[in-house]
Amino acid sequence: MQPTHNNPPTLLSWHNRQRQHLVYLPLNSMTTAMRHIDTLIYAGWVIPADPEGLVLEHHAVAIHEGKIIAILPSDVATAEFSAHLTHRLMSHALIPGLINSHTHAAMNLLRGYADDMPLMQWLHEYIWPAEQRWVDAEFVRDGTRLAIAEMLQSGVTCFNDMYFFPDVIAEVVDEIGIRAGVGLILVDFPTVWAKNADEYLLKAESVYQNYQRHARMKMVLAPHAPYSVSDEPLRKLARFAEDHQLPVHMHVQETADEVRQALERTGERPLARLEKLGLLSNRFMAVHATQLTDLDIEYLLSYGAHVIHCPESNLKLASGFCPVQHLMDTGINVALGTDGAASNDDLDMLGEMHTAALLAKGVAQNAAAVPAARALTMATLNGAKALGLDEIIGSLTPGKAADITAIDMRSLSTQPIYNVLSQIVYAVGREQVTDVWVAGEHLLKASTLKSIDIHELNAKIHQWHGKIAATRHTGD
Repeated sequence: MQPTHNNPPTLLSWHNRQRQHLVYLPLNSMTTAMRHIDTLIYAGWVIPADPEGLVLEHHAVAIHEGKIIAILPSDVATAEFSAHLTHRLMSHALIPGLINSHTHAAMNLLRGYADDMPLMQWLHEYIWPAEQRWVDAEFVRDGTRLAIAEMLQSGVTCFNDMYFFPDVIAEVVDEIGIRAGVGLILVDFPTVWAKNADEYLLKAESVYQNYQRHARMKMVLAPHAPYSVSDEPLRKLARFAEDHQLPVHMHVQETADEVRQALERTGERPLARLEKLGLLSNRFMAVHATQLTDLDIEYLLSYGAHVIHCPESNLKLASGFCPVQHLMDTGINVALGTDGAASNDDLDMLGEMHTAALLAKGVAQNAAAVPAARALTMATLNGAKALGLDEIIGSLTPGKAADITAIDMRSLSTQPIYNVLSQIVYAVGREQVTDVWVAGEHLLKASTLKSIDIHELNAKIHQWHGKIAATRHTGD
């Protein structure tokens, strides 16, 4: 069936062979004189992620002023638009920019610093002492640049962070042009960022005020974990979240030991305590959530909270298994994150999709659990929902920001192609990502980063490695 349109068109349609129905995407009300646009991307496949599982062959994405204005068959695009920039990626699949819903970007400088041990030993004996020694504004600036470079090269257009110096993280995000949830961290103990809970909250307010209207940033409250933040600071944070309608992003029930200690200390499981303190809402993101009872799941469901699943970090730290398929079957939104590179050891969301899909099948003992299309949704639209950004990003939909990732499908490792969506989840490597746009800006072009000087960055990373490695084994 050929697309049908009036003259001038206000609706374009195509035939979806997989679903055997028509899908319509509206064009903006454009007059004939307005049909010259900023960018037109032709592709072999366009996978919008909404509706889930839809694959459009030989289509184009039209972009103007940073937004998608139409997705339409290539021949119709040629007839309808002229563009300042035209990209012909006929061997590529276009997907929504991937959303890394949980990471600690600056910890890229501690990649491989301590491996093959459980979470609490890893934190108390290695990571926290290293952070106490080395973390400052420049550590965060350089580590965040390194993380963003890695994420852009693997198709990530938005990340949700949790780390010290969120003001510096915001500066780097603004400088490079990526999109981010900037975590306003809170812990009980003193660090180089703040000396007590009140100062953390005061600084969170300042960063929020400075960046609340930034087009590519969402301020997110980020109390570290129930075991590292006491009741009164959490009550204050809950009021802050409610007053400003901000998301809350927190490690929750990551390990069995965490839950056991919480029961010994408070007589309550962490989620029950957070509910009493007023933290749970439809803006709450529970990260990891590997230790969930039916009552825990009921708390999450009743408040409309989100779960951020970090399968590779959970596996490496032997933290446990998040019941992803069960959560989704109950109606809970589950998104994907990598965690930090110190516990993963990469920020590869394509790899995370692959692991999430396979692990879910094993946990559910069901080969149909988390199929490829759902894994892509978890890495895109579900992340946008968790951040409260699903009206802006998360799918290739007219009216949304042009956050787009292009994947070259010509690699021998992805041939032959019977189902391009399955190939992306189960076979694609991040080296096949060639182009990335954020709000229509071409940040990765033909595999080259356009807003990061990689030679300067490499020199700084080499300097950090020299300093940190010199004390790694001495305990100095």
